[in-house]
Amino acid sequence: MFTQKDLKRHVRIHTGGKPFKCEVCDKVFNRTEHVKEHMRSHTGEKPFKCEVCHKMFSRTGHLKQHMKIHTGEKAFKCEICGKLFVQKGQLKEHMRIHIEEKPFKCAVCDKLFSRTGYLKQHMRIHTGEKPFKCELCDEMFNHNGSLKMHMSNHTGVKPFKCEVCDKMFTRKGDLKRHTMIHTGEKPFKCEVCGKMFNHSGVLKQHMSIHTGEKPFKCEVCGKIFSRTGHLKQHMKIHTGEKPFKCEMCEVF
Repeated sequence: MFTQKDLKRHVRIHTGGKPFKCEVCDKVFNRTEHVKEHMRSHTGEKPFKCEVCHKMFSRTGHLKQHMKIHTGEKAFKCEICGKLFVQKGQLKEHMRIHIEEKPFKCAVCDKLFSRTGYLKQHMRIHTGEKPFKCELCDEMFNHNGSLKMHMSNHTGVKPFKCEVCDKMFTRKGDLKRHTMIHTGEKPFKCEVCGKMFNHSGVLKQHMSIHTGEKPFKCEVCGKIFSRTGHLKQHMKIHTGEKPFKCEMCEVF
């Protein structure tokens, strides 16, 4: 049962009536308290404070949502994969993975992304921005993940282990590529001759056979090569290096 005032307010849920109007932007609401809350977006007033980190909010609902960060509560569940999220917005962004929605477009190359964060990271390719710096060698990176992988060069940490031969790797991608040696998997196909490869880099090198491209140049004599390995081998002519030794007479 309702009081007369509460009943009148409740009926607006069914009728869609919104008699209360914001005098600044003309947006309409079905309750006076909603207008009051909305006005804070114009005034910048934030009367609700988080007692943990002291961040201020304009609405109690926003504060309540924020508190889940501190409590670890994950009330929003993906019905497809079961992953839990603290905020409704995080779940909404996550759902794009399943429905393949990519509403954010790069203005330079037209590539599409599911999140603004991914687009922001991608834009560094075009701008050349590298905000992540290695504190040991001062090398700069455009992505935090790239810096993290780079640090393994200094620390020597190799957390990814091949279950077949126990070889260790600094990157997950390197382990995945290595595993193809054991499985025989060759997912990269040459569209010209149909030959299969286990690494995109090897396919790229192979393509020079068809294109005739030779991007690697000897700085001594100007001779050009299709592969870095061929250039490296050629340089021994100029350096006089003889790394191969006869095991019978020890002559190089």
